[in-house]
Amino acid sequence: MSELPAQRQALPVLSVRQLNKQFSVGGRTVQALHDVNLSVKKGEFVCLIGASGCGKSTLLRILAGFDTPSSGTAQMYGMPIKGPDPERGMVFQDFGLFPWLTVSQNIGFGPHQRGLPSARLAETTAHYMEMVGLSKFADYYPGQLSGGMKQRVAIARVLANECEVLLMDEPFGALDALTREKLQQDLLEIWARTKLTVIFVTHAVEEAVLLSDRVVVMTAGPGRIEEDVTLELQRPRDIVGIEFNQVRRDITKMLSSHVSTRVAV
Repeated sequence: MSELPAQRQALPVLSVRQLNKQFSVGGRTVQALHDVNLSVKKGEFVCLIGASGCGKSTLLRILAGFDTPSSGTAQMYGMPIKGPDPERGMVFQDFGLFPWLTVSQNIGFGPHQRGLPSARLAETTAHYMEMVGLSKFADYYPGQLSGGMKQRVAIARVLANECEVLLMDEPFGALDALTREKLQQDLLEIWARTKLTVIFVTHAVEEAVLLSDRVVVMTAGPGRIEEDVTLELQRPRDIVGIEFNQVRRDITKMLSSHVSTRVAV
């Protein structure tokens, strides 16, 4: 980035303006996203939520640089996103680990590719293994790990690239309830320690309310942002608390009304 740090601080970390995305499917054009506008400040935790097909993952892929808009803009600190960049790390539901590499080798892969000196590479790898609680499993391979441990490796691998933005596409969706709950708390602790900006895609309203500063509600046909809800709930949050469940009910109603409208049409 060519801008000075002081200039960067005055800008949103991520912004999309009048963003549209079309795909060609079977000879016809499908509008995946329509006129999407979103701005995310440094250090915010933002959840994107909506039914399948509303464009959440497509928007995340555009922010990651894996896809490009058909029209409109996607920017990081005011500069166009033109492709993948270590500043924006992506965590997928299916982990995406290299099965032939150990835990430490997976975590250190990015820094190693950048030519980090051996001593610094070992220090960086050890730091992020400790952060996700996997120091004792450094020499294990992904096939020897549980689903939750694999996702910890995936998160640590992104963090080891010293990213500024963490993009997460339903990272806990395939995990059992207890593992999911533990990783949610781990993620909040990592976010508090690192001050990262997090964009988190989920189908689960409770998860969105538990984790985020803002819940962005998307609806399909074509995909667009219908609501952008700032949460005033104090942290740590109590999922059985009255205020928490009132917010959860309100967001559930938003989602239900969008689905009802689409079905009625």
